[in-house]
Amino acid sequence: MKTYHKIKLQKYLLPIIVLALILSVSCKGEPKKDKEAVETEESMVADDENFGGLALYTLRDAMGDNTTETLKTVSEIGYKNIEAAGYVNGLFYGMAPSSFKALLEEMNLNPVSTHQGGVTPENAENMIANVKAAGFKYFVVPVPPMGMFKVDQETNKLSMEGTAKELADILDAIGKKCKEAGLELLYHNHDFELIENENGVVVLDYLLENCDPELVNFQMDLYWMTKAGADPIAYFEKYPGRFKAWHVKDMDKQGRFAPVGTGSIDFKRILAQKELSGMQYYFVEQDMTFDGLEPLEAIKISKAAIKEIGFK
Repeated sequence: MKTYHKIKLQKYLLPIIVLALILSVSCKGEPKKDKEAVETEESMVADDENFGGLALYTLRDAMGDNTTETLKTVSEIGYKNIEAAGYVNGLFYGMAPSSFKALLEEMNLNPVSTHQGGVTPENAENMIANVKAAGFKYFVVPVPPMGMFKVDQETNKLSMEGTAKELADILDAIGKKCKEAGLELLYHNHDFELIENENGVVVLDYLLENCDPELVNFQMDLYWMTKAGADPIAYFEKYPGRFKAWHVKDMDKQGRFAPVGTGSIDFKRILAQKELSGMQYYFVEQDMTFDGLEPLEAIKISKAAIKEIGFK
């Protein structure tokens, strides 16, 4: 009899025990995440919001006044990659290359490229060493070096002295030094390289056709391409893979620089051909602001726009 009652009791108790266990799990919900897991998820969200590049030339005055606070603001706005434009006498914004690299790391910013307008065949090796020490990947020649670049003070018209071949030879020579150091050289265009000169030469075309692609590639400025009446996509199709970086800035109705998304340039159309172009990085830039708009406000407007357009 005792055995019979024991079996009968187990028969009725077992479903109750199982039900209690189910209710216990349901009430507890999902297991609590530990602190490290929560922090990891939060950092993933932050990384998702921090994207895109900024050319610091846009903030040159603020960078001169307070480099640290300006970079902090850039990071807070949500930019991730930076392009420098403040190299003088071996220093980036008055800081030794290693110190500037450490500051960028502290601000969660990634050094990608730097404009080195003062480069010559004579100072190239020292400059390249400093660019390397600061952690950059791209050494950008922003204008024809060695006095070839000219600006008309009355009209602000940009031009170049010397021949396209002379410029190509200089770029190949410096590009060779860059490659040996583990850097990549890019040449940045304005509008004058896209306009046929008195000898019937389009300088940008000459460079693309004659510079060694193993040594020299290009940073396409989408504003200056548009200003010159050239189609970026036509260049991507003719010279695929040569445009490793872009400058992204818009053009207003008066033909002036404007925050991205506020002007007439069809960035979605251009972005759709990113792979054809060879673009690895892009940088929001605005050489000047107008009508009372401050540069910091301009880069906020552009940041929202690049996300809307689909830049990552």
